[in-house]
Amino acid sequence: MVIKGISVYLRAIKDEDMESIYMSCQEEEFLYMTGTRKSFTLDEIIKSYKQFSKDPTRYDFAICLVDTNEIIGDLSILDIDQDNKKAGFRISLHSRKTLNKGYGTEATQLAQKFTFEELKLNRLELEVFSHNIRGIKAYEKAGFKKEGTLRQSLYMNNKYSDEIIMGILLEDYQEV
Repeated sequence: MVIKGISVYLRAIKDEDMESIYMSCQEEEFLYMTGTRKSFTLDEIIKSYKQFSKDPTRYDFAICLVDTNEIIGDLSILDIDQDNKKAGFRISLHSRKTLNKGYGTEATQLAQKFTFEELKLNRLELEVFSHNIRGIKAYEKAGFKKEGTLRQSLYMNNKYSDEIIMGILLEDYQEV
């Protein structure tokens, strides 16, 4: 399955994507943005994605550039709850050189298209830490709305950060 946009497209994760995912997990800034303390080995990442591929409540996608087919990130629609017509969302770009180019926003919009038009869900939700200003702006640009705050939910790098709950509904998506 391929979900094509203007600059990026989403496709299923492949074995050859593991190295890019692994390298992104070594970036100190990216770990901080997601509140991740653990470092992962390549073997752990491979094992995790093999398990993910068997999970019927999630879809994992590689984010690739249309022009070069290069993988630049990954995203997941996870914890799919068909009874309540909702799912969670996470995204990660793999390199600083791809930041601030609109790729993350476009990939997020493609994930929304899949969520609302293919999966027929009503809600997509995520959590983001207050120190991740770039992420918050990208989510808002893609139509997510702030819905709640878990105050001082993360203590990392000698400071507290709030955890912000954001969501987009089918009706919000249809308006954008």
